[in-house]
Parts: sequence; C-alpha cells; structure tokens
Amino acid sequence: MGDSDLRRISRGQWMALAAALLGWMFDGFEQGVLGVVGRPALIDVLQLKEDARLAASAADPGVRAQAKQRVDEQTGAWNSGLAASFLVGAALGGWLFGWLGDRVGRVRGMMFSVLAYAGFTGLCGLAQDPWQLAALRFLASLGMGGEWALGVALVMESWPHSLRPLLAGLIGASANVGFLLTAVLVKGVAAVGLQVDDGGWRWVLGLCALPALLTFFLRVFVPESEKWQQAAVSGPRPGMTAIFTPQLRWHSILAATLSGIPLIVTWGAIAWMIPHWVDSMPKTQSWINAATAQASSATGAIFGALCGAVLAHYLGRRRTYFLLTVGALLCCAYIFRWYFPAGSQPHADVGLLGAIALTGFFTASFYGWLPLYLPELFPTRVRATGQGFGYNFGRVIAAAGALTMSHLLQNVFHGDYAQAGAVISLIYLAGLVVIWFAPETGGQPLPE
Repeated sequence: MGDSDLRRISRGQWMALAAALLGWMFDGFEQGVLGVVGRPALIDVLQLKEDARLAASAADPGVRAQAKQRVDEQTGAWNSGLAASFLVGAALGGWLFGWLGDRVGRVRGMMFSVLAYAGFTGLCGLAQDPWQLAALRFLASLGMGGEWALGVALVMESWPHSLRPLLAGLIGASANVGFLLTAVLVKGVAAVGLQVDDGGWRWVLGLCALPALLTFFLRVFVPESEKWQQAAVSGPRPGMTAIFTPQLRWHSILAATLSGIPLIVTWGAIAWMIPHWVDSMPKTQSWINAATAQASSATGAIFGALCGAVLAHYLGRRRTYFLLTVGALLCCAYIFRWYFPAGSQPHADVGLLGAIALTGFFTASFYGWLPLYLPELFPTRVRATGQGFGYNFGRVIAAAGALTMSHLLQNVFHGDYAQAGAVISLIYLAGLVVIWFAPETGGQPLPE
C-alpha cells in the first residue's frame, strides 16, 4: 500500500471512491434504521400502544408482565418477518443489480439501486399495516443488495492493486458509519420534539429518502469503469447464470458460504436483537437505549471493518478469516453467555455498551474482508454478478437465521435474548472449517 500509487490517483478515481463510500454509507444507514425504529413502528401499526404503556408503567407487576408479553410476542414475530423480507430482497437485488451492472455499467446500475433503496425506505414512513412495512422493506432491500456489488466492483476496478486492502476496509467501514448515523438521526428527531415511539418513527423513515440525491452526483461526476468498458466490447454480455459455469461454480458457492456465516450472526443476533435486548432491560443509565446500543456497535464495527481488510493484506486471506472467526465467536460467547452471572437480572449499563462495541468490532470485521476477497474470485465481465450473488445470497441463509432466531426467542428460550444469541452465533464454527477450502488470492491481481 504505497504512497506513490496514491499520488497518481486521478480525479475520476477519487470520484468513483466517493460514490462507492457514500452509496454504501447510505445503504448502511437504510439497513440499520429499522433496528432502531422497528419496535416503535410495529407497536404503532399493530395498535399496541396501550399494552406498551401498561408494560412500562402499570402499578401491578402481573399486569406489566402480561402486557410486555403481548407486545413482545407480536412485535418479535413481525420483526423477524421484516428482517427476513429485507434479507431475501437484498439477495435478489444483489444478483439482479449485479447482473445489471455487468450489462449496462457500474455507474448506471448504482443510480438505479440508490433510487430503489432511498425511495422505498422513505415510503415506509407512510405504512399503516405491518405487511406494508414488510413489502416496502423488501422493495427497498433490492437496491441495498445491488449497491454493494456495484460500488465494490467500480472501486476495485478503478484503483491500483496495492491500495485495494485499504479501500476494502473503507468500504466496510462506511456502511457502519451509516449505522451510526441512524442512531444520530433518531436522537436528532427526538431533540426537535418528535419522539420515535409517538409517531416520530415516520419522520425518521421519511428522511431516509434524501440519499436519492446521490444519483445526481453519480450521473454528473463519476466516470465508468474502464475495465468494464473494455470487457463490454470484447465479447457478448453475460447472462445471470454465467457465474454457474464449471469454471466459476465453486467460487460462487464459496462466496455465498463465506458471506453467509457472518451475515447470519449480524442479522440473527446483532443488528436487530441487541437493540431490542437493551430496550427490554431495566435501566441503570437513563440514556442507554436501542439507539445508544446501535451507536456503540457501529463504532466498534467501523474500526473492525478497517482492520479486517488490512489484516488480510498482511496475513493472507484465509488465515485472516480464520482469526476473525475465532475472535467473533469468543466475543459473542462472552456477551451472550458470560457477561451476566447465571440467573442475574441484566441491566443496560456502560459496561454492556463496551461489550457491544467489542462484539461489533469482530462481527463486522468480515465486511472489510469480503469486499477485498470476493472481487478476486471472479473475472471482470461477471464480477458484479458474482460478488453480488455471493455476498447477498448469504443473506438468504441469514434470513433463515433470523427466522430461526425468532423461533428460539419465542418458543425455546421464552424471551431470553442472551441464550438465543449464544446459540445462533455457533454458526461461526462452520467458518473455521470452510475457509480452508477457499483459494488463497493474496498478492494476486484481479482476474481479467
């Protein structure tokens, strides 16, 4: 990662990087928003406000417990449904928009994907029923899944090989900056008197339409990838199934598996469960809630994504994935199994936020590793399709994890978030094995 390469970067390359970072930051912003406002939104559209009030302030402990159970059962089931609709939509969108980017260009495909995720997330603020939230979330997630594949392909094809580890870390970190901004937006909306649990969630979601303005920047300032342009004129445009030829089939399966393992934990136990877990705890610090828990996780994740990519440069792709998996497994075991003494009543305190930040660091470190490794598995003409399918098909696997989490939470562990999170995080054990079947691509140029 040399300074001489950095000094030779053109204006067009900087614009491509800015577009990818902004697109993925807003993508992370849109992904994280329902983790913070999903429960208040569902309480509103499911007409559970009275039960929520009783759960918070009823004098009779029995009434409080029964009201809380009614709220948790209905919002928990729909939260899992929202997570699953997002993950399935993102998987389809990654494949669809990745293919579109291989057909019409990285920049034009990014424009369509940003419009999709910004516009439909904004419309979520008008939802009157939970199924409307789920449908709009699905449509928005099509664009969210596509943006990752297109932004990564554009940057990795435009910048020098020696700088790709740093760029991959920045891409991974930018999404978590978006997660952090989600918490900031919620705090800002509350500061002007619009409480999230009293209709303010509609304003938060409505403001999520603003990233659509990014498409103007894409259209005017960002040049197309020269590698894509050369590949586009050198042969026929690829179909959506071109990544399943005998030469690429195994790489596609590996990409989906290596992406799916961390995504299962992120979406089954971290992204939506930890904020809800914190909100369900008795508070020893009045300022600790779902938004502060998400901000803590996102702060750790920003540094984790940067470190994941840089470590892969120095230690190799396979060894780094293995070490990151060990770290994530131990952190999840600590926060879900050992942070609280057995049988104790967990409280949301400052120490918990520190543990959440450390867990965010390791569980998000893969999102710096993946944008470095996945482009190295596919040639230019199918790169966006291949990495879009691989990264986002992992979300289909993660959707199954989110639904499994709902089942574990409601029917096996009876609302015990920690036990459910501990079980779902055991999927990391598979990662310790699968990575050794993947090719080591460190130090090699992108395949043409």
